[in-house]
Amino acid sequence: MAGMELGEQTEPRGGGAAVTDPRGVLRQGRAFLDFFWDIAKPEQEVRLAATESLLRHLREGKKDDELKYTLKRLVEGLGATREAARPAFSLALAQVLQAFEEIPLCSILEQIKEKHNLEKVKKKLVRNAAFGNFFGVMALFQSGRLVKDRKALLESIQLLQQLTNHQTHLRDLPRKTLIDITSEVPEAVFEEVLFDILQGDLSSAFTSPENLHLLLVGMQKFPGVLKPKKLKKLFGSSTVVNKENVSRLVELLKSAAKSEKEDKKLPSVVFDLLQVALKEDAFELFWNEVVENGLLKEKSGPVSYMCYRLLGSALPLLSLEQLQLVLKGKVMLHYGEHVVATQSPQGFKFAAEMEGYIDTFLSGCDDPERQLAVMMGFSTLTNQGRPVLLSASRVVRHLQAVALQKYICWLKDMFLRPDLDCCLDFSSNRQKQNRQNADVAQQKIARLRRWIMHRLVSIIESATRKEESLVMDIARFCFFHAFFVAKKKNSQVAEASVLPSEPLNERDHTETENYFFGLLQTLNTLPVLGDTAKAAALREKHVHGVTADGKLWIFLLVEYANKLLSTEHVKAVKPFTKEQRDIWERTLQSVKNLQKKENKSDSAKVGAFQQLLLSIAIHLFKNQSETVEVLGDLLNCTEKAFSKEAKKKKADSSEPGWVEVMVEILLSLLAQPSLLLRRISKSVFVWICPSLTKKGLQLILDVFDPNQEQNEESAVVVMEESNKKTKSAQDTDEEGSEDSSDEDNTDSEDEEGEEVDDNFRSQLMKVLQGGNALEEDKSDEELDDEAMMALDKNISALFAEQQKRIQAKKDEKDRTRKEKILRRDFKAKVLDLIDVFLVKQAENPLVFDIIEPLLQLIEQCMSSDSDKQEVDFLQKTASIFKNSLCRNKQYCKRVASLQEDVHALVQRLVKKACKHTDSAVALYYFSASLYLLKVLKGNTSSTAPPPEPEKQSDSRAKQACQLLNPGCLNVKKVAAVYQQALTQFLSKRNSPLTCSMFHDLFKRFPIMCKPLVDTLVEFITAAARQHQQAMACLLLHRVLLLHELKLFITEEEWEELISRSISQVTQCLKTLGKPIMKAEKEKVAKSLELLNFLLKTVKGQKLSVELAEVEKVLLPLQQLEDIGSSPRLDSLYWNVMRWLDHMKPKKEKTSTKPRQGAEPLKRKKKGFLPETKKRKNRKKGVQENGVEAGEDGEPAPEEQPLQTQTPKNKKGLVPGGSKKHPSKGVRENGVAKAGGGDLPTADGGDAVADKKKKRKRKNRKRKGAAGDEAEQVSAAKKTKGSVVQETQKKQDKAKKKRKVKQAPVVQE
Repeated sequence: MAGMELGEQTEPRGGGAAVTDPRGVLRQGRAFLDFFWDIAKPEQEVRLAATESLLRHLREGKKDDELKYTLKRLVEGLGATREAARPAFSLALAQVLQAFEEIPLCSILEQIKEKHNLEKVKKKLVRNAAFGNFFGVMALFQSGRLVKDRKALLESIQLLQQLTNHQTHLRDLPRKTLIDITSEVPEAVFEEVLFDILQGDLSSAFTSPENLHLLLVGMQKFPGVLKPKKLKKLFGSSTVVNKENVSRLVELLKSAAKSEKEDKKLPSVVFDLLQVALKEDAFELFWNEVVENGLLKEKSGPVSYMCYRLLGSALPLLSLEQLQLVLKGKVMLHYGEHVVATQSPQGFKFAAEMEGYIDTFLSGCDDPERQLAVMMGFSTLTNQGRPVLLSASRVVRHLQAVALQKYICWLKDMFLRPDLDCCLDFSSNRQKQNRQNADVAQQKIARLRRWIMHRLVSIIESATRKEESLVMDIARFCFFHAFFVAKKKNSQVAEASVLPSEPLNERDHTETENYFFGLLQTLNTLPVLGDTAKAAALREKHVHGVTADGKLWIFLLVEYANKLLSTEHVKAVKPFTKEQRDIWERTLQSVKNLQKKENKSDSAKVGAFQQLLLSIAIHLFKNQSETVEVLGDLLNCTEKAFSKEAKKKKADSSEPGWVEVMVEILLSLLAQPSLLLRRISKSVFVWICPSLTKKGLQLILDVFDPNQEQNEESAVVVMEESNKKTKSAQDTDEEGSEDSSDEDNTDSEDEEGEEVDDNFRSQLMKVLQGGNALEEDKSDEELDDEAMMALDKNISALFAEQQKRIQAKKDEKDRTRKEKILRRDFKAKVLDLIDVFLVKQAENPLVFDIIEPLLQLIEQCMSSDSDKQEVDFLQKTASIFKNSLCRNKQYCKRVASLQEDVHALVQRLVKKACKHTDSAVALYYFSASLYLLKVLKGNTSSTAPPPEPEKQSDSRAKQACQLLNPGCLNVKKVAAVYQQALTQFLSKRNSPLTCSMFHDLFKRFPIMCKPLVDTLVEFITAAARQHQQAMACLLLHRVLLLHELKLFITEEEWEELISRSISQVTQCLKTLGKPIMKAEKEKVAKSLELLNFLLKTVKGQKLSVELAEVEKVLLPLQQLEDIGSSPRLDSLYWNVMRWLDHMKPKKEKTSTKPRQGAEPLKRKKKGFLPETKKRKNRKKGVQENGVEAGEDGEPAPEEQPLQTQTPKNKKGLVPGGSKKHPSKGVRENGVAKAGGGDLPTADGGDAVADKKKKRKRKNRKRKGAAGDEAEQVSAAKKTKGSVVQETQKKQDKAKKKRKVKQAPVVQE
């Protein structure tokens, strides 16, 4: 970055001395200079914070030199190389100019021009200079002062005009900035200052989109300056939009569309041209000639999308007549074809963007007529009768109440009397090819009616300004045309006042019926409407599905249906029989009776039963034969549920109770495809849970029994499969069962390649033999034509029959697969009832009957297929078991009479956990047993009341009392069960039980510690395997750590337990082999951890326990290498020995540093080579191991290391034999030899040698090793291994020799 680079030259580097600065700014510290570095950083938050900090610093400091330096740095940064830095410096400069108004803008503009001079700058920096000038003008404009300073404004505009020549770098940025500045200038300033310099651009408005945009902005902002007369002088016409300019405008708009295609937005010039056309009263000419006959003929994506965006953006500006013109034009038709053609996932979809334009228009428009025109316009853009606008579009939420009411009336009228002539209809190319002449109009009407019905239903869900009368009007309309037909016009029934121009066929009724039941679901979840206080109170209680006066929506519809049944001029599509009419009347009477009891009993319970009765009664119009029986049983159950006599009278054992019948009804409703019935069934089940009996619960649990599937649930599957064909559009939750319908393609391909079975082969052989086609002595030519035809016919019949068998197998396999999916889906729905019961009735004793079926279900899922549906079902079951059952804080408090059964259940669960091979399943069984222990312990026994503490206020005493109280738990009996499990865990090879299970048992129920702790102590040595002994030690350690354990044992028992535990651990450690195996290491670690705790307890509590045997066993372990080599075991071992007063010996650091001249040998060299990798140069005599060579060039015999050779010295390399440098000696292992090289220097020579060695090591890469340096390198890289091989005796002899040779030097 240029600015930063220039700033760097004046800043001090690395904390050194600052460069001389006459202004003294740079000497004031780094804090001020860091602002400019932070402004250039890529993070936006950092840049903004730095700009604010700089402004604050300048305001508080008020120093002219700092301000001057700031302006200089900011101007330099405008042309920075990094893209993020340029706008940051521009913004900072704008803020500084805005804060300090005394700074003249002209001087800053001069600095910008001087610093970023486009004429003097190098060719490589032209781009930076252009951006520097541009962002400089932007800074002046953003400061808000440019419009006030005419001179600076004029120079800035001129500079922007110059920058337009650099389009390769700046593109159209200068033009856009010029237009923005012009739009902010007052009219007087524009006329006096800018008009003259912009006159050239304005006169050439039709040469480029930018110049046209400038003209359009000027016409809108300064109408007093750019009058028609002046426009005529500029470009020859007094208006912009006229017939002469149409062709030029089309070309300019095409160019603008292609330039903005990446931004995916409407070009500003197009929108301004639209506004000017409206101002000049030439909108019709503009839309017809420029847009529809000009732009739309250009078949390119950017131009088409620009037309669509222009259509959406123009909606708020147009009058009612202009809206009608636009919404029936070619642009709308072109848009509809685009929406239908781009339904593939790969295509760009403009429909969502257009819906956004409609939403913006409706939210900002206050005219109901214009709102209605737009909604009707888009609703009549149809593709073969079906409108392009989404039927579930939520734009209707912005409609005014009047417009919404008129729109609904129009929709209903179009449903009854479809007017296809008013629709802007089109067909795609594929539809034109596949279209048949017959019934085209009927298909269009059916598609339009289907869309209208869905549109009406979605209005109830989407519209915000809806009233109860409007909702009821739509609901009645849907219900009437779903189930009734008007014979004649009837003024008493509003829906029968107008007869359909085209009668509804059976399919129309079926589609309307499906939409109606979707509407029922919406009404069931609809919040209370209205502004009354009662309605607000109901909304606060989150009441749904009722009107403001508390009546159910569905009850109002049933009343309306009853009225229609008694009307002569209206007939039902499926008329009622006498039996069905009687059950209908009985249902209405039952509902009325329930409404009378609503104030006396629980209103929510009454409401749930009312809703269930009314919902099934409505289904009488759909499935009459199936609903009558269900409705009759439901009425009987309802009467018994709310009858006082039924509560007093005992139920007859021969007849099922009303709860059992109710459960059967709810299960059958769960199998229905109706989402409404399933949700109501769950809400009703909540209220019958308190009355649920064991038989009723068993009916629910039988659903999960695999033995019951083939008998009862198959009927459910068939029923649901049949209902799949007429699935409602709103009941989308059943679509999951059809997701895998296409998966049988791969199966069919595999089955086609199967081998032909033997039966088919034998039949084929018989056919061929019957036609004499297999005889060897006859050829095919000898068969006559009749025989060949007969043979061919028989073979084709055989293969056709075989193909049928194969297809039947495929169909059977596919049916089985779908039944399996439906069965699993049904089980998942029934599982919700189990979840409801466990949550709502956690204190019910029937919870115990659910435990084993749930566990069996989890076990089945574990062993079944691993497809997604099975996995989801398993996760759901496991979540219910874990969260709704085991972790539920509420549990049964009436177990006194069920103690034996619950204890037996605990025993069964633990035994099953032990027998399982899968540890995950065993965990669920073990967790269930712990849940039962919680229940037993939490219940108070009737025979033995719990002991109470002396002081009730003492919380610790209360807690201890709760721990000591066993409740209904038979500790002895339960302890025997868990003792068997613990014994199996510590003795069996592959036990499904885990250590965490028993730790959970001991932690949650400390009362079980005392009976089981002896088993743990025993198995420290009795366990057959190493890891089991380790688990015994670990569990015992965790048990002993529990503070609650001391509440159940005396001090003598505690001391005895500690003593026995120490003895067992000691015996366990005695059996260690000398090489400790991998399995034994874990056992040793756990044993030492336990022993550490035991010894700590003995010492801390001063127990009288004999520890001599422990010390005797532990001391020899110190010699084991396996313990010393493992840091963990070594640490644990010495932690134990510390309690026996044995401290870990400190390792003495052996000094490997030799004295005097041998010291550099011990220093570790980086990058040294081992001895075997060194290249041995036999021609050079080099001193080995720090021992001097003798006079003949060979080392002393006793100094020569093993397996090394001493090559003869070469002439010129022998010490004292150098001819070129007689004064230089040979450096030997860092010791320089003085004189002729015979005698070493004094002790101070080592330091000098080290310095020289470092200096030469640096220069070695450049100069290489030659002459004397070769000997220095070989001596300096002496390996550590050769030094280790020397004996101490030889080193002493070498030292004596050095002392003898060094004596003359000292004397001199």
